[in-house]
Amino acid sequence: MFITKKKAALLFSYIAAAFLILTGFLIKSRYETDFFKYQNDVKLQHAFSELVNGVVEVDASLQKSLYATTPSMISSTCTDVYGKALVAKMSLSELPFAKYSLEETSGFLAKVGDYAYLLSRNSSNGKGYSEEEYKNLTVLAEIAALLSQNLLSIQADINEGKMTFQELSSSSLNRAEENVIPASLGESFQLIEAEFPEVPTLIYDGPFSQHISARKPKLLEGLEEIDSDTALQAAAKYMGLKPNIFTPAGEYQCDIPLYCFTADVDGGEMSVCVTKKGGKLFSMLNSRDVPEASLSSKEAIEAAVEFLNKNGFSSMKESYWSLNGNVMTINFCYEQDGVLFYPDLVKVSVALDNGRIVGFEGKGYIMNHEERRIPEAKISRDEAKTKVAKSLSVFSHAMAVIPTPGQNEVFCHEFKCENGDGNRFIVYVNALTGDEEDVLILIEDENGTLTM
Repeated sequence: MFITKKKAALLFSYIAAAFLILTGFLIKSRYETDFFKYQNDVKLQHAFSELVNGVVEVDASLQKSLYATTPSMISSTCTDVYGKALVAKMSLSELPFAKYSLEETSGFLAKVGDYAYLLSRNSSNGKGYSEEEYKNLTVLAEIAALLSQNLLSIQADINEGKMTFQELSSSSLNRAEENVIPASLGESFQLIEAEFPEVPTLIYDGPFSQHISARKPKLLEGLEEIDSDTALQAAAKYMGLKPNIFTPAGEYQCDIPLYCFTADVDGGEMSVCVTKKGGKLFSMLNSRDVPEASLSSKEAIEAAVEFLNKNGFSSMKESYWSLNGNVMTINFCYEQDGVLFYPDLVKVSVALDNGRIVGFEGKGYIMNHEERRIPEAKISRDEAKTKVAKSLSVFSHAMAVIPTPGQNEVFCHEFKCENGDGNRFIVYVNALTGDEEDVLILIEDENGTLTM
């Protein structure tokens, strides 16, 4: 085929134009990639800088706290430690490799912040440091000082160009699944983690206290361990079903060892777990669809109470409920001699189309339930009521035991209150000391009640 000079020139011009467009596109793409890497690099540098500054400030605040002697100064310095630790931990979470490479650092910041918060709260009661608290604080301060020095050293190397976040950005973007970071920077962080000093065993009323991990389920004390077949029979009995429809789904060696089973029920898959010790019902969930609601909330609560009574959960009182689609979930707590025990909590989910149980959670009850000796209240209802803010009007009172952050229990007066705007609150006043233990906000709407 013969191509004229005119056609050849036109074809060449098209090719040249296409080449120029492609070149421009590649340049633009390269620019955008470089710019994105630059932005990511800046973000990482900022997060790391905030982490370093946060740890340095935690170090400084801990050093000050060691020399605080009055309750007001202890409260001030320890509150400062708590705030600085919180900021440092937030900055740490911005670093993509922190989850895998800085677990010790993250755990330390969480523990030191929570411990400082407890010391600050204790000081409000006029308490100074106990000998053990001061010893713990001293060790925490030493660890913070060492961590601060190590991070400042890494920051200095980055500023001098010996280490770069550009490599880290590339690794995080291109090899995120491998959780790999560049050798120079990565080895520095790994060295910090490998040589991280031993954090003292902290036993206090907080979520990171050592005693929490050592807790044993009170309901299971003295019970014998059962085999899988016995557990299967128990699971079927709890659900009112025949054992032969269930299939073993495995054993779980968690803080409460379990046998689990599954079955096809009502068009959904039901999963039931019972404890290895004693065969107590731990959890149940049925994934079936609940297309409509024909039951009232009162009928749903009655169905949940019937289920609990049938399965050995007696003396349970409903507290709050919530709606998720056409499923109603009711929280129950144990009641003994007119006292509500909120640690002994179970949740029961009821399908509003036919009233059948589609969910159950019993860990709180299994971990905490036992017959208690209820102490005599040293603070009367009227005395406790004086601790409620004058801007709140009390519309309900009860005696209750509430859990603390460290999973201890406090015997309290429970006052449900309302302010002038119709907003509702719960105020807990210690029935033995008269201290205000907690204030919760009640958020109530057509979908149930939420406490904050």
